[in-house]
Amino acid sequence: MTPTVVLVSLMATADAGAAAPVRLTFAGDVTLGFHVEEWADELVKKGTPKDAALVWGFERVKAVTRASDLFVVNLECPFTDKATKLQKNFNFRARPELVAGLEAGGVDVVSLANNHLMDYGAEGLFDTLTVLDTAKIARFGAGRSLADARTPAIVDVKGVKVAFLGYFFLGDRNIEPKEVIATGTTPGVAGHFSDTAALQAMLEADVRAAKKKADHVIPFFHWGREGKGQPEPYQVQLGHAAIDAGASAVIGSHPHVLQGIERYRGKPIVYSLGNFVFGGNWNPGDKRTALVHLLVTRQAVERVEVTPARSDAYPERPCQPYLVEGAAADEVLDHLAALSAKFPATIPALEGRTAPDAGAGR
Repeated sequence: MTPTVVLVSLMATADAGAAAPVRLTFAGDVTLGFHVEEWADELVKKGTPKDAALVWGFERVKAVTRASDLFVVNLECPFTDKATKLQKNFNFRARPELVAGLEAGGVDVVSLANNHLMDYGAEGLFDTLTVLDTAKIARFGAGRSLADARTPAIVDVKGVKVAFLGYFFLGDRNIEPKEVIATGTTPGVAGHFSDTAALQAMLEADVRAAKKKADHVIPFFHWGREGKGQPEPYQVQLGHAAIDAGASAVIGSHPHVLQGIERYRGKPIVYSLGNFVFGGNWNPGDKRTALVHLLVTRQAVERVEVTPARSDAYPERPCQPYLVEGAAADEVLDHLAALSAKFPATIPALEGRTAPDAGAGR
């Protein structure tokens, strides 16, 4: 599963003579610090071998995630144990040894463009880059400067080159310190503090540049409002702008709940994938989540599939997502379909499904 390059780009023109598609799998927010770290330490105290405790979070999904040709998540915490806390509302970090969870889960690529990557400042960011590079996990969306943070991760997956770009943006509701965002001379994440037009210009330029180097470009946004199942107007605007500029798909996270999937100009925009291995909350109120799979050739995104899941089974198995079947799977898919029904079009896998409630839910 280890990628042979690092980049971002997705194109979507059909070709009947194309080779068998490769499978790209995406999941939402992964925070391996806080409660994940606490639970791992508790397991060790109770006699679980440390190696097993460190990889607890991915144990019940790894058969699917490791089987994919490429697995991508949003890493919402730095790997560091010595950096100084940035003054903000919530601070997450994970001991560097917890990168073993990503490795066990088959994670190949991570987005770092979020509001927690800089929770322990520049030193925490630099430690994270070192940990990921040592583990040979590709990363994008943060760096030593804005130019570095905007540089795509370009991954060669069985001859299909995919470029990934990452952006953190909360519109006019950003309560994070401005130090989170990289500048021309300071480290941080790619994005903008509040200007949608400025971010859109950045996005369009980056997508067009990445498209020259890869078969597909996929921006991964950290955006939206926490707990809200419907996207903000700026999410729709930026998602459409990415596709118009040449992206083959758009992925989103941050709300900690699912949002709908729009099919725009024939290409998927996954507005929010919700929580995955999430240590920020012992017992999330809405546990519905999903894995989204893009089946791509060099010429096209040929199919989009959804694997329904739940984020945890607290209190017995906290911070450990698991796949669901039967009625539990229908509940997740129907909810996602109801959220998606507000768009002019959605993906075929969700068309025709109905649900009584499209709220943030359980």
